[in-house]
Amino acid sequence: MTPLRLGYLYGLGAYLLWGFFPLYLKLLRPAGPLEILAHRIVWSVVFVALLLAALRNVGFLRALLRRPWAVAGIVVAAALIAVNWGTYIYGVNSDRVVETALGYFINPLVVVLLGVTVLRERLRPTQWVALGIGASAVVVLTVDYGRLPWLALTLAFSFAGYGLVKKRLGLPAAEGLFVESAVLALPALGYLWWLTAKADLAFGHVSAGHTALLVLAGVATAIPLLMFAGSANRLPLSSLGMIQYLAPILQLGCGVLIFHEPMPPARLAGFALVWLALIVFTADAVRTS
Repeated sequence: MTPLRLGYLYGLGAYLLWGFFPLYLKLLRPAGPLEILAHRIVWSVVFVALLLAALRNVGFLRALLRRPWAVAGIVVAAALIAVNWGTYIYGVNSDRVVETALGYFINPLVVVLLGVTVLRERLRPTQWVALGIGASAVVVLTVDYGRLPWLALTLAFSFAGYGLVKKRLGLPAAEGLFVESAVLALPALGYLWWLTAKADLAFGHVSAGHTALLVLAGVATAIPLLMFAGSANRLPLSSLGMIQYLAPILQLGCGVLIFHEPMPPARLAGFALVWLALIVFTADAVRTS
């Protein structure tokens, strides 16, 4: 199999798993969003540590500790991905899957916005048009919701910021995920201990199947990230950019078709503006590349 074909398979696998992830998260109730987040962190550390041990790749930690700025960057990345994961879990389990999908639809536009504001990049006129259409979509959706779509915006900005930090750090996927999860593991364990002391812990108190699903949250987190890294190493950026829309499309389908969340005309108009912005943005990226 050629590296290009393998890259497409990895990319499709990662985004398919992310697209159907709301179905998995719904199974984790009645555990609360913070408990699910804590288990996702703790079991990610366990799974990736076992994977690195099997690959005999543990020496990277010593080299990393000699780079204090890299360690500081990992702490920032860990905080951003914790906000992203926690917000997403809350959104899915509070029946707002459609709004979480919106967050990942507008994420590419936020990445461009960060490029302008943080990296001082210069945008092409077509990119400015795409950002303008995206801003109009947020206004329309704000009117529809009666509030800012803060959940979608939190997801978009936290994941875009996480990507920016990760790009600066340049760590491989497995090593990066292990260190980020390890940074968050102590507070996660502390929170689980606190729930245990209050007798509010769902883990081990619902059913054996529910307990197993909470443990497997670490695997469900790590595998698509590792597949994504394998895809990113083999595909051109323009091809990867096209595949990334698969996940929010599937998430939107889950919200509307499976969970029967409402999609009134005004909300549909807001999404249509987002899709128009993405068409303009993607067409410009393909033409330029």
